[in-house]
Amino acid sequence: MLSDLIDERLVLLNAEASNWEDAVRVSMRPMVDANKITEGYIDAVISGIHELGPYIVITEHVAFPHARPECGALQTAVGMVTLKEPVEFGSEINDPVKFLFPLAATDSNSHIDALRSLVQLLNDEDFFTQLEQAQTPQEVIALVKAKEAAME
Repeated sequence: MLSDLIDERLVLLNAEASNWEDAVRVSMRPMVDANKITEGYIDAVISGIHELGPYIVITEHVAFPHARPECGALQTAVGMVTLKEPVEFGSEINDPVKFLFPLAATDSNSHIDALRSLVQLLNDEDFFTQLEQAQTPQEVIALVKAKEAAME
């Protein structure tokens, strides 16, 4: 479950970013600080976007920054970040991005399981409204747990 992969240290609310690269770095910084990823992992995410385009922008206003496990994923984890002001990633259909869900997965299976859990959450129409209203990381964790319980 997603709630098993996120903790309060990985939640940032109303973060400030000047562009998409800054947004990726800001969203992933807590994962470095919590020893979930290396600095090189962030660089791999940014390099991937430069090479492949904004493939991490998975739906309207939502980015899912991630790289391959061998790029520096130390533990499987997911973060949740809201931006004070949305930024453009270059995704014609889904820009601007306001929500980032950085992912670190130590193997392909963890990556798939984390994606599956996140997709279920993103399909909940009220989730983003409630996420925007959250004032603390504790409220975000409680929201995720409540949504997961409702899905069971």
